Amino acid sequence: MTQTAAAVGMCFPRTFPAALVTDVARRLEAGGADELWIIEDCFYTSGPSLVAAALASTERLTVGLGIVPAVARTAAVTAMEFATLEALAPGRFLPGIGHGVQEWMGQMGVRPKSPLTALDEVTTNVTRLLAGEDVTFAGKTVQLQDVKLDAPPVTPPPILLGVRGPKSMALAGRVGGGVVLAEPATAPYVRQSLEYAGSPDGFVVAAFAAMCIRADRKTAYEWTAPWLGWQLNDKNPGLTTLPFYDDLQKLYDESGEAGLVGMPTDWWTAIGAIGTLEDAAAHIATLEAAGVHHIGLFPDPEVEHGLPQLEYVVELANR
Repeated sequence: MTQTAAAVGMCFPRTFPAALVTDVARRLEAGGADELWIIEDCFYTSGPSLVAAALASTERLTVGLGIVPAVARTAAVTAMEFATLEALAPGRFLPGIGHGVQEWMGQMGVRPKSPLTALDEVTTNVTRLLAGEDVTFAGKTVQLQDVKLDAPPVTPPPILLGVRGPKSMALAGRVGGGVVLAEPATAPYVRQSLEYAGSPDGFVVAAFAAMCIRADRKTAYEWTAPWLGWQLNDKNPGLTTLPFYDDLQKLYDESGEAGLVGMPTDWWTAIGAIGTLEDAAAHIATLEAAGVHHIGLFPDPEVEHGLPQLEYVVELANR
């Protein structure tokens, strides 16, 4: 695999006020960053609305949507939204679709019997609609009768699947244009995901990287340790694929967050853009070497702590 420089940008956490998105997008573009990734989670802000605002506020910035749940909208409406966003800024929109958190889908009364089948049907039919096809389909989740977009994109964007299990990764390789991997998307996890997907030609890989940059490493590690502990408790696959995972888990079980703060610097660098600016650049390099094309640096979800990280995103994008 030929290593190329990834496009680097910032994630817009679900907890950031919607009105901030235009300012964040403009500041990223003015600083020379490559992209902004919008996070949609139930029941926070609407992803497509924020994407539209960011695209309309900029001229160059790529804006990714990570992700809309497959069943939260009908396949036809999802295709309409994607086509509209692509029309607003041709070539600058990267759409993502995922299973969504099943508990949230249940709260809305749309939880499918088979999330995998639902994602397959939605992705396949949204892809067909964006290609300009007249679609009739009778599936378990998607029902379409002679549906055709009035203005499909001239060049449809790749649909990235926001998934993490082996079966879902394999599905992404079959019906998606790529994947968007949630944080912490470590290099071993990226490689495993590509293996599960079958590494199709032209497959686009976007990865979210946990981000905490401070003037000194210890401060960054102390800030991030509670989050890392939560990820370890959750057995996040971005961590379980690390070659030192067993030692990491043992350290946390025996010493808690204090143990994480004192763990080797190279462990932290493998996990995220955490530490100094140079450490963050080193983490980005590991993702590029693993085959990542788009990197969304994910700051602290609290605005007062996360928003100042934007300046570091700009520096890293211009490295």
